[in-house]
Amino acid sequence: MRSLILPLVLLALGGCMKVSDLADGAAYQLRDAGVLDHSQTSRASSRRLQADSFIFIAQGHFVPPGDAYPRPNVVAEEAFKGFVEYFPMVRRARAPAGLEEAVVQARELGAHYLLYGRFAYADDRIGTADEWVDQEALDRLGTDRSVIQLMLIETNTRYLVDTARIRSRGGFLTFYDARPEDLLGPPLQDYARSLLGLSR
Repeated sequence: MRSLILPLVLLALGGCMKVSDLADGAAYQLRDAGVLDHSQTSRASSRRLQADSFIFIAQGHFVPPGDAYPRPNVVAEEAFKGFVEYFPMVRRARAPAGLEEAVVQARELGAHYLLYGRFAYADDRIGTADEWVDQEALDRLGTDRSVIQLMLIETNTRYLVDTARIRSRGGFLTFYDARPEDLLGPPLQDYARSLLGLSR
């Protein structure tokens, strides 16, 4: 009798959903419960871009408040990695730049859009034994958090096409030896997909 139960359960589940849908649902629930990394993106606009849009990516000089010191150009670097798969014509600034400077650089390259970001908040919690030795604070144990802000600007008209705010938190299975900037890649890639109107 037991040997019949498992195949029947698998057939019942297989008739309802695909295996990939089950995996996506389980991953979503684990992220929502804080077991895996989780991020939430808030967009001001739902405008879509064409795939052949030329996007220049830059990051401001702003140093985020919180107990972390991320690399100076990490938002632009991670955004480039996320966008290059979906937008063939994408470039990034080599170093942080002010907004006016970034607009000038984008125009000089002939870019249609400027994606300008900043690391608004970063909290690097204790995640290794070395960090514990340095800080020895129970209230600092836990998962990292980050917030980044993005502006998508049309370079010729300086029209603000979209703004986005991405809040991320680490998961309990991934917090060991992690930093807030490690959370940026997947949500920035999702943002690139959303600009093309693609779902996950």
